[in-house]
Amino acid sequence: MLNLCLLLEDSARRHPDRDALVLGDARMTYAELDARSNRVANLLGARGVGPGDRVAMSLPNVPEFPVVYYGILKAGAVVVPLNTMLKGREIAYHLQDSGASAYFCAEGTADLPIGEYARAGVASASTCRDLFVVSGDSDIVVRDGESSFEMALAEQSAEYTSALTGPDDTAVVLYTSGTTGKPKGAELSHANMVLNAVTANRIFDSNPVRRDTALVTLPLFHSFGQTVVMNAGVAVGATLVLLPRFEAGAALRLLVDEAVTVFAGVPTMYWALLGALDSPDCTVDVARIAATIRCAISGGAALPVDILTRFAERFGVQILEGYGLSETSPLALFSDPERDPRPGSIGVPVWGIQARLVDDDWNTVSGSDQVGEIALRGHNVMKGYLNRPEATAEVVRDGWFRTGDLARRDDDGFYYIVDRAKDLIVRGGFNVYPREVEEVLMSHEAVSLAAVIGVPHPSHGEEVKAVVILEPGSEIDESELIAWSRDRMAGYKYPRSIDFVAALPMTATGKILKRELAARV
Repeated sequence: MLNLCLLLEDSARRHPDRDALVLGDARMTYAELDARSNRVANLLGARGVGPGDRVAMSLPNVPEFPVVYYGILKAGAVVVPLNTMLKGREIAYHLQDSGASAYFCAEGTADLPIGEYARAGVASASTCRDLFVVSGDSDIVVRDGESSFEMALAEQSAEYTSALTGPDDTAVVLYTSGTTGKPKGAELSHANMVLNAVTANRIFDSNPVRRDTALVTLPLFHSFGQTVVMNAGVAVGATLVLLPRFEAGAALRLLVDEAVTVFAGVPTMYWALLGALDSPDCTVDVARIAATIRCAISGGAALPVDILTRFAERFGVQILEGYGLSETSPLALFSDPERDPRPGSIGVPVWGIQARLVDDDWNTVSGSDQVGEIALRGHNVMKGYLNRPEATAEVVRDGWFRTGDLARRDDDGFYYIVDRAKDLIVRGGFNVYPREVEEVLMSHEAVSLAAVIGVPHPSHGEEVKAVVILEPGSEIDESELIAWSRDRMAGYKYPRSIDFVAALPMTATGKILKRELAARV
């Protein structure tokens, strides 16, 4: 037997009274977290959800996320975490594609009405039988076809014997997408997820004796925050300080008030923290942060050397930088804390992982500083894409997974990314896949053809830009099309600028030359 939920159950047994979760003034011990997750498992069982069934969730960084996450696993079901910024059309697709039979969502706020989008998604998906709405409002009106999370949970027992699952059984389905086609669900096994969390703790030298406190700013629905922060932290009985929405000033105050020892973020978060420190009204005592923080981790996008250097100067901590994908659970390569740092490098293969560079025909690219596509093999590689054997066969061969990212390797075995997979855009740490945005734009009656590219942005790293050819005789201005897009796509996806052109640069076969397009704008 191997079940990812054992990470929680072991820590609850060994450290029942230790704080597991902190949100504002509220605290939840490991015993309480385990008991509430048991109630979720009982709730799912009462609704007919069992081993192998898929259960979706749209929750921000609040205590209910780990409560529901581990409860689903205890039931032997499969967790399908969804980005909280998805709109109704996108949610419906993910529910239908995953075959999710139940769905937990937050009610949300006026700025981000997750519940509203969830209800629209459930109405359009035929598979989802139950919707559980998490809300702090005890007077919430429960609509037909949904249940109040707290009311439903209160009826369940806090005792539960977790389901027997095998190492190769699917634990989590993380949705990702290439630059073509619709989002695909990467099936990650219990072994994938457990070993990746253990590997993270090996790298960061985390253990139960340290009693680490980690600030959770990365979204837990994302692979990075889920494995490297939550699962790894729970495995060693760490205290997770939740920040539902990243704001640099609030993060700095929590680093001081909670004596945080571990911080993980994307480069833009480090950029924002340094900027907030330099603000004239900042009163945070940097020395207090430097006295407690021992580990800083960056991923999701390339970390500028300037940020790495400035952070080390202010806090006396070397940021460890790594590389991974949803398909690799995600840790694959990481800085080696026992070796001299290599600014600009994504590090070396982590424990249990092999890496090599390959050409288009899977032949190994040899020689120092020769460029090839990163291929990975080891305990972190996904089982495959859910219900997509052909898509899986395109990227997995003999256990090797080809990432689509081009890199070089120096004489000491350190890898350096030289180009991103095809046309992928990384906006503030979130992946934006141009084809999906293009398809939405081209569903507008005035749009004939659209090409989406990333353009440099000072804080987000990249911004989403569209170049559009209109249908003959059609008229629409930039602001109108942007507003229309915003209503149909998550906040990080829709284009912030749109150029209207008469023609797009193309190859003889009709393929849009996006690099040439990017050079023109």
